[in-house]
Amino acid sequence: QVQLVESGGGLVQAGGSLRLSCAASGRTFSTRAMGWFRQAPGKDREFVAGISWNSINTYYTDSVKGRFTISRDNAKNTVYLQMNSLKPEDTAVYYCTAGQRSWRPDEYWGQGTQVTVSS
Repeated sequence: QVQLVESGGGLVQAGGSLRLSCAASGRTFSTRAMGWFRQAPGKDREFVAGISWNSINTYYTDSVKGRFTISRDNAKNTVYLQMNSLKPEDTAVYYCTAGQRSWRPDEYWGQGTQVTVSS
């Protein structure tokens, strides 16, 4: 079992940056792929980024490539999402996730953190 708690969301102007953090509990954190999904108002939940257990492989949806970076610190049981050059269309609730598949780690979910980008 993995429990996930996100932090770092907030309100930022377009072009700004935010870093989301996700603290995970459970002894199996270091063996699981981790990721971030988001859901904007009126839209389906979508995959944003994923990272393998050893950080060798990372995956991103096309709309965030070059702007977002996912990373993890297994010693701290924490995964991060650095978001730069934010756009209003990045506004969404961001969810931290864990699972077996780096390209879609969707077995365990956090409660979400709101990110709002103003124009």
